[in-house]
Amino acid sequence: MDSFTRAFAVVVGEEGGFSAERDDPGNWTGGAVGAGVLRGTKFGISAASYPALDIASLTPDAARAIYRRDYWARIAGDALPPPLALLAFDAAVNNGPAQAARWLQAAAGVAEDGAIGPATLAAVARADPAALGAEMLARRLVFTASLPGWRAFGLGWARRLAALPWHAMTMA
Repeated sequence: MDSFTRAFAVVVGEEGGFSAERDDPGNWTGGAVGAGVLRGTKFGISAASYPALDIASLTPDAARAIYRRDYWARIAGDALPPPLALLAFDAAVNNGPAQAARWLQAAAGVAEDGAIGPATLAAVARADPAALGAEMLARRLVFTASLPGWRAFGLGWARRLAALPWHAMTMA
């Protein structure tokens, strides 16, 4: 099984099926509670990010194609060591590909431009993957804890972040 397929299984396993919780801003096409149409989230694909998509009818194959194109490709998943690819991919899905790239770049000590290119990949190749992963997760945790939703959702978010290294170890 290739790295993308394994990483996709981990992320979708965390994201779950269809949800149309009214209090979740991601479930609304306008990206805020009550803004636009309540279309929900399925397989981690949200109405806020994909307002024209029929979320309830989304198939696993369609979700896989979106994840590969909009998240995996943007974090250069095929060029990263599989454990780091999983960490960057999960961050891209939850916080956007540019933010995931900046966390990896900060951990690798290169310019944080939000796009993983040759300089980032060269720095990753020279570094200890475990140290990079730990630094990425630490930066992500600090960021996530600063979000307004931390009080309501923080324990679940923290559990997800705490589980990621275990999943990453299976990809090594």
